[in-house]
Amino acid sequence: MPLLSLFTTRSTSYDVAAVSTPPAECRAGVSVYIHDLPPEFNFGLLEDCQHLNRFINMCPHVAHRGLGQPLPSLGRSWFATNQFTSEMLFHARLEGHPCRTHDPAHADLFYVPFYGGFHMSSRSREPDPVVRDALAVRMVEHVGLSPWWQRRHGRDHFITLGRTGWDFLRNPNPSQEIGANTLLHMPAVKNMSVLVVERQPWTGTNQHGLPYPSYFHPTTSGEMLTWQEKMRRSKRPYLFSFIGQARKGGGANAVARNEMMRQCAESPRCELVNCGDKKSKCHNPEEVLRVMTRSEFCLQAPGDSFTRRSTFDALLAGCIPVFSSRHTCYTQYAWFLPQDWRSYSVFIEAEGSKQMKRIEDELMKITPEKREKMRSKVIGLIPRVTYAHPNGTRLGFRDAVDVALEALAKHIVDKSI
Repeated sequence: MPLLSLFTTRSTSYDVAAVSTPPAECRAGVSVYIHDLPPEFNFGLLEDCQHLNRFINMCPHVAHRGLGQPLPSLGRSWFATNQFTSEMLFHARLEGHPCRTHDPAHADLFYVPFYGGFHMSSRSREPDPVVRDALAVRMVEHVGLSPWWQRRHGRDHFITLGRTGWDFLRNPNPSQEIGANTLLHMPAVKNMSVLVVERQPWTGTNQHGLPYPSYFHPTTSGEMLTWQEKMRRSKRPYLFSFIGQARKGGGANAVARNEMMRQCAESPRCELVNCGDKKSKCHNPEEVLRVMTRSEFCLQAPGDSFTRRSTFDALLAGCIPVFSSRHTCYTQYAWFLPQDWRSYSVFIEAEGSKQMKRIEDELMKITPEKREKMRSKVIGLIPRVTYAHPNGTRLGFRDAVDVALEALAKHIVDKSI
């Protein structure tokens, strides 16, 4: 496939009906206004960055507007980006986006730059739910006073959250309460469109899956084309690989993950990186990419929840993802990935009481010609699941933010009909 064809591959098309005329270079066809929120709702949270996450110090990860620390050995567009920074990356990209308008009277969409994911994770151990919810409540009250909110009761507003939807859907049963807040239960927020890295697949009708960020943030189309061509030419001596850690318990997600790890460990055609090993290189982006670019297929078992950031690392590496749950990808990212999941992925069911098939046998049934076709599709998807560098205002390709704006425009217009 010619390089230009790879670059222009599009999996979904939208006929966007925009109310106003956006700038000529705005390819999404929609004008977006960013609400000017007090710092306590976004940048102010970063001042206590060492306590944004109870497991790690997030200060290195929120640097460079959420890109994280540079990876100069890989190039100027590569960063050790944390999986929970999409709300920052989206905000940074939108601030310099050609579709942005500074006049709310000319806006079709209204973006609320609330770093709700960071707030949630920083307060997850707060025992008093009123205190835990306080900032989110104040944010909703603040935005609700805007005349632009009142015009359509928030139906043309959207928010991005760098955590899973479950983190904002606190269970009313105290015995099952796990530290979430109640943001997505608020009536006002239910009027909005919520872009979240994992949506609640059964009742989250206003939730839309947003890609987890990976490590590549290009500023030019040339950088994107160069990487895609490199992935096309990458030698892949392993049939499949798995990067992850075993899970305890008898839940379906843990069973599927542990079975994938077992099968990978027993196969000479599989490369296993066990993140449970103290010497593991799982948090080393170069090691992750090295393994994935050496593999034709990358196993994507559910983690603590259904989805995995690793799915998007695999796509970036031109590695065909293999799923065992439909909720890891297919019910999540409809705006970004093809409806025909067979064109870019493999599904080997491991839900309920069904025994997972032998993975190696199933993958060997896929002919080399079919694998090449699938990999070309995966490589063609890289632009639309990538968060471009905030300085990349004239990219020549649609990144994840462009795709989201285009889809939001159609979605909001459809809601008003």
